[in-house]
Amino acid sequence: MAQWDVAVIGGGPGGYVAAIRAAQLGMKAAVFEKDRVGGLCLNWGCIPSKALLKNADVVNAVREGERWGLRGAEGVSFDFGAAVDRSRQVVDQIVGGVEGLLRDNGVEVIPGTARLAGTRAVAVDGAEHRAANIIIATGAHTRVLPGMEPDGETVITSREALERRTPPGRAVIIGAGPVGVEFAHLWASYGSEVTIVEMMETLVPLEDPDIGRLLRRSFEARGIRCMVSTKVSGIERTSAGAVVRTEGPDGAGALEADTVLVAVGFVAHTEGLGLEAAGVRTTRGFIDIDGRMETNVPGIYAVGDVTGKLMLAHVASHQGVLAAEAIAGMSRPEPDYVQMPRATFCQPQVGSIGYTEAAAKAAGFTVRTGRFPLTALGKAVAAGHTEGFVKVVVEEATGQVLGIHMVGHDINDLLGEATMVALLEATSAEVGFAVHAHPTLPEALKEAALAADGEAIHIARRRTTPREGAATR
Repeated sequence: MAQWDVAVIGGGPGGYVAAIRAAQLGMKAAVFEKDRVGGLCLNWGCIPSKALLKNADVVNAVREGERWGLRGAEGVSFDFGAAVDRSRQVVDQIVGGVEGLLRDNGVEVIPGTARLAGTRAVAVDGAEHRAANIIIATGAHTRVLPGMEPDGETVITSREALERRTPPGRAVIIGAGPVGVEFAHLWASYGSEVTIVEMMETLVPLEDPDIGRLLRRSFEARGIRCMVSTKVSGIERTSAGAVVRTEGPDGAGALEADTVLVAVGFVAHTEGLGLEAAGVRTTRGFIDIDGRMETNVPGIYAVGDVTGKLMLAHVASHQGVLAAEAIAGMSRPEPDYVQMPRATFCQPQVGSIGYTEAAAKAAGFTVRTGRFPLTALGKAVAAGHTEGFVKVVVEEATGQVLGIHMVGHDINDLLGEATMVALLEATSAEVGFAVHAHPTLPEALKEAALAADGEAIHIARRRTTPREGAATR
């Protein structure tokens, strides 16, 4: 008889959620975790970085104090170490809460580095635990490229960056994805001289190009240097820090820095798991799964970053629920990874869901778009943050909203509504007809949807004929 109905290897957002859902469904579940539960996200990723970014918001508000009638702010000092201390306190509070949830649901947490011992057992510290089903949720770790190997001191990853108690004087950030631009915003807020080097043509290159271009203009206006379409050819350590060699549109160059942050993505954490011996198939290092999160080996499932589907904590949690429910025999729709919300928390923030305009066209859709600038939004003007816009991508034939793309101060507060629009397959007419409270940020989404139909109220009318029948509700 199996010792566990479900054994989960890894206690991150995918693993601990899967274990709790399994317990809710009446199964005996255990989580095997080598560190604290919560994984990279709660301990060394999403949570501590967002705590630090909140400190950056406060710092920037104080720096702009005169704008708000705050006198005497010029002599205020900012303690980066105190911000780091607060971030660790936030981590302790949230991780402690997760530990409590696991206890309350009867999930046993077993410390140690676990691996597969065949297809129905997990081995940890010399002990073997039999399980009817196994869920692999081991996450991912920072990608290391040749010539850019971190040393933990001068060349670092986000893990070391979250522990640093002083901001760098001169920082070069390699990679302009979410991690790169968030640290650029954070360090620049505390006075660092920051340069971002990105191989692609825009910042946040997986987002709509219009968003990447606006973010670059915003960053450069703050003194953050943005080098796009530029490759890093190598890093040389020096007595003063490092020299980053680059190759870009203007030829070869060199950037001096005392800190280099490597933020070029993540790779699956599968070393030592025993996947090959168990017969679990992988592609480019990521574990292959079906729509039920099951691998090619019956009874072995995988969720989260280790699958490489979409490396976001909330996606991992959703996959964890689906895996537990699949084991319990429940039927759920397969996840649509295109229609998953994505959020980046620099300022201005970047939020999106669904197809970009280019991706929708590449997928065969005929589309129209609507765009609403925050300069025309009452809430944004009142709050003093008018930089940015909301853009919707709409299928011409049906009016269904295929994608929503946003950039602006605290704009990710709109992602909840954007998610419901995607889930309910709402049309631009429906989103535009819905009554939104005034003055609020979500009005920008309403107006962008109206703009797609040529009916936006608070921006100048485009010289086009409204879509036939658009006014019929």
